[in-house]
Amino acid sequence: MKRRKSEARDPRQEILRHWRDQVPNDRLAHLVRDAGRSCVRALQMRLTEHDVSFGHWTFLRILWQADGLTQRELSARAGVMEPTAVIALRNMEKLGYVTRRQDPANKRNLCIRLTAKGRALKKELEPLAKEVNRIAVRGVEAGDVLTTRRTLLSIIENLAADEINGRE
Repeated sequence: MKRRKSEARDPRQEILRHWRDQVPNDRLAHLVRDAGRSCVRALQMRLTEHDVSFGHWTFLRILWQADGLTQRELSARAGVMEPTAVIALRNMEKLGYVTRRQDPANKRNLCIRLTAKGRALKKELEPLAKEVNRIAVRGVEAGDVLTTRRTLLSIIENLAADEINGRE
């Protein structure tokens, strides 16, 4: 079968071909990684249209749920190293999305708070993430989505427990 040039070079088609033809029974971790990357890529494309980076999205999403976290808490929840968080949060401050102020209770901590502009982005950006999720599960039975969700949460919990036990 002859492939079109555009299809042969399309990395998305290569990923699909990899999973369907080359390694249909490969490790679950690889499949989860590729599914996650696909979701991230789809959201990044949409965020770019609104001039918001995926890194900023990650922090905004957390702050929409828990505004006023310290820089350290925010970094931990986002799963990024503190120096990475510092750079992103400085940029977000320049863009007017957040303020970074010393915590009155502990001067060593910086508290991150959303500005009105940062809060307003929620109405604009959250529908994009919901759209990506709808697309991702299109054609999948609701019960299968619930089972997948439970399975992925169990995987996350198991690996978190393993990491905690491995440190002791």
